[in-house]
Amino acid sequence: MTVRRCIPWPDKRLRTPAAPVDEITDEIRAIWEDMIDTMEAMPGVGLAAPQIGVGLRLAVVDASDTRGQAVRMANPEILHASVQMRTHDEASPNLPGVSARIERPRAVTVRFLNDQGQIDRQDFVGLWATSVQHQIDHLNGRLFFDRLSKVKRDMLLRKARKLKG
Repeated sequence: MTVRRCIPWPDKRLRTPAAPVDEITDEIRAIWEDMIDTMEAMPGVGLAAPQIGVGLRLAVVDASDTRGQAVRMANPEILHASVQMRTHDEASPNLPGVSARIERPRAVTVRFLNDQGQIDRQDFVGLWATSVQHQIDHLNGRLFFDRLSKVKRDMLLRKARKLKG
């Protein structure tokens, strides 16, 4: 398939909530494959379709040690989140060169349409859970830095602009 270009912040498509996917077609499967290729090329542990300029509620996540275990999701929705939290350094290829420590629930249960077009339900823990939540934020028009205080967010965005040149 193809490695796609991640659109740069502050492209407005990154702030636009993605549209739901009605059915899993060959076109949707091809987008997922491009997303996996793009995620592997970064390398990263997840990617949401809006990051490559596709306004659909599609995400891929692969936090496995061996890779090649990508979970393909359409319309992912968190049904349950643990009360126990986990902190992790998060970043985005849409805003290269900066990252921030973000606290999120350690485990989540997610419902989504799988690559067979069936409603699936899966539990994610640790880095998998962090990545799924990060991708769902992208699908809702949010980026990781939106979870920071205004002061930290402003500092991070200033640093990103300096790096951009």
